[in-house]
Formats: sequence, structure tokens, C-alpha cells
Amino acid sequence: MRAAPPSYDVGVSGAIDLHAHTSVSDGTETPTELVAAGVSAGLGVLAITDHDSTSGWDEAFRAAVGTGLTIMPGIELSTQLDYASIHVLGYLIDPANADLVAATARIREERLHRAEAMVARISADYSLTWDDVVAQTTPGATVGRPHIADALVARGHVPDRSAAFASILHWRGGYYRPHEAPPPVEGVRLITAAGGVAVIAHPGARGPQRVLSDARMRSLVDAGLAGLEIDHRDNPPSSRPHWEELARRFGLIRTGSSDYHGTGKPNRLGENTTSPEAYAEIIARGTGSRPVG
Repeated sequence: MRAAPPSYDVGVSGAIDLHAHTSVSDGTETPTELVAAGVSAGLGVLAITDHDSTSGWDEAFRAAVGTGLTIMPGIELSTQLDYASIHVLGYLIDPANADLVAATARIREERLHRAEAMVARISADYSLTWDDVVAQTTPGATVGRPHIADALVARGHVPDRSAAFASILHWRGGYYRPHEAPPPVEGVRLITAAGGVAVIAHPGARGPQRVLSDARMRSLVDAGLAGLEIDHRDNPPSSRPHWEELARRFGLIRTGSSDYHGTGKPNRLGENTTSPEAYAEIIARGTGSRPVG
């Protein structure tokens, strides 16, 4: 585990955005480019939360030196519940924790097999090869559906990622294949055991909204869940009072984030942000690593 300093000054100048992706997973910008985008957006804190990987951290840390931008180290862990994909953000984890390293390796391998199976199905009806998908990735990236979408765009089958997900890659499109991942309770436990702070990402999105009952939320809290990402464009305004009430009832941290993917999604840095008080509480709870900046 990386040694934590005896104290940490949480005072920041600029907005706090705790959910963004790099080309290590399904973002379109390298960690260095993402840091530059965060600086241009006037952010004070930016979290690197790639899917099931922490390999973008060190580059981001180096790129942030001297910029005034603080990097919050994190991860977005894939979990599955009743065929719904539940993403768990883990802040300040120990990236060398053996159990978490093993779990993310398994998840990335399953994501790879799933992507290969989907491409095999799609290629029966569209001009698309696995090499087309690989061409859209960077070495060591967590391969997933967004890379298939980029390959479909490159081939001219769809105009952009959003169109790909609304048609060919939609679960009703005939080519979709679910992927195996641990249940959310196990994901929360893994993050917490690695010294991290677990926050359910965009709980009001279609999948989580359908399966995260009050009883299941209690199980997640008992496992160590610390927060809910409430201010997010995938949470419909009509659903937010429900999640706000659950956060109050269970004493959970309320966060807000952009879920920025570069040109991969319409989300813009800083469009939703986290309060300094919530940020300070996350820092107070995390023991596996520290923000850099």
C-alpha cells in the first residue's frame, strides 16, 4: 500500500469531477490528454476511474505536476446483478491489493472474450473483423463494447458511438452477449478491503434503477458502501429524490461527476461535480492511496 501522509489539505481551487476515463479503458484520450482537458476545463480535482484498471494512474500523476490539478486515483469496477450491469467506483484503493488485482484481471479477460464473441456475431451481417476492433484500442486497454462501436464507426456502419449503442450493440439488437462479473456486494467488499471508498456509479440508470431495491441497498451498505453518484446525466431528474433519500437514510456520501470519455460520449468535464465536503469525506475514509497534486 502506498504510504499516506499524516494529514492532507483538501482545499482545492476549481470544480471537483470524480468520474472520467482514459484510453486505458474506453476513453478516447490518453491520461496525459485527459489531464490537459481537465486543466482547460478549470477543474481543481479530476478522478481517473478507468474500467477495471489502474494502469493510467502514473501517467496522469506525472502529467498533473505543476498544473494545479489534483488527480484522485480511482477505478470503475464492473459488477453484475440479475443481468444488470452495476458499476462501482472505488476511490483511493491500494492498486497492488492482491484480491483486487486478481478480480480485475478476471473481469478484463471476460470482457475480452465477450467482445470477441460479439464481433463474431456482428461479422456475420456486417463487414467487421477483430483486427478492426484492436485497431481502436491502446496496448493493455480494457477492451469492451465502446471499442466495437468505434470500429463500426470506422467502417462506416454507424455515425458515432451513441448510434452504435442504440442499434447494433443494443441488447435487443441480436448481437449482444452478457459478461460475467462479481455481484455488487463482492465488488464493494473488494474495494473496501483494498482501503478504498466504494460509490455506486449512476444508480438511476436503467439497469441499476431496476434491480437496486432498498433491501439490496442495505446489503451494500453492510458490505461497506460509502456513497452514491447522484448528480450524473444518466440519472433522470425524476429518480434523483429517491437516491437522495436513500443517501440520507443510510448516511451515504453524495457525489456528482461527468463520466467523461473524451469524444466517446457527449458528457463534458465538469457538467456535474462533487462538493468539497463530500470530497473531504472520501479522503478521510480512503487508506489505500492518496490524491496527487
